[in-house]
Amino acid sequence: MIETRNLVHRYGDEAGPAAVDGVSLSIPDGEFVVVAGPNGSGKSTLVRHFNGLLEPDSGEVLVDGTPVAEDLVAARTRVGMVFQQPRDAFVSATVGADVAFGPENLGLARDEIDRRVEESLAAVDMTGRGDDRIDELSGGERERVAIAGALAMEPDHLVLDEPFTGLDAPARESVVGRLRALREAGTGVVVVTHDLRDVWDLADRVVALRDGRVAVDAPPASARERLGDLGVRAP
Repeated sequence: MIETRNLVHRYGDEAGPAAVDGVSLSIPDGEFVVVAGPNGSGKSTLVRHFNGLLEPDSGEVLVDGTPVAEDLVAARTRVGMVFQQPRDAFVSATVGADVAFGPENLGLARDEIDRRVEESLAAVDMTGRGDDRIDELSGGERERVAIAGALAMEPDHLVLDEPFTGLDAPARESVVGRLRALREAGTGVVVVTHDLRDVWDLADRVVALRDGRVAVDAPPASARERLGDLGVRAP
């Protein structure tokens, strides 16, 4: 369970408008949630609090009932994050080394690390490519490696920030297929996007933000008619 309670976050001047302004949400394990909204609505700022990448100015964030600030390691183990530009998160030159980085930092045994890397690469259809150089991969392949790196932490929730940006149609289909499989396997998924076409049929719930506040929080069928006014493209 991920919870935010009256979460407020500002950038810069304390007197200025809040990027996230009093957001309270509960995201149960296993739920597929789409966080939507126009640019500048606070989507990325919100989800970066889920595992402590940002700290709130007020309010709190909890993972499984524990405040994130009290146990960052637990939060980052339970909540995996894939960024809008995967290259910003890569720390190694090769695919296998990058996917292994998170488990290695948990202090796991080598056999366990190898198992996680192998299974995570298989999950994104990149079996046998551990020695490939990341700088030689396509955009879609890099996105899949980023997902594999998050999966190797075996999180309960996987959060993806605009995962389809810059991907061609085959790469988008590959990522959507992986998200569908994760959903069916019971992993909670949170996808941040301004375009819901790729994930509409997967979503259990749509949370739409406007000016840092929750404007819509409903199942897709109920949310559809209210999204147009927010500049969000629903299928």
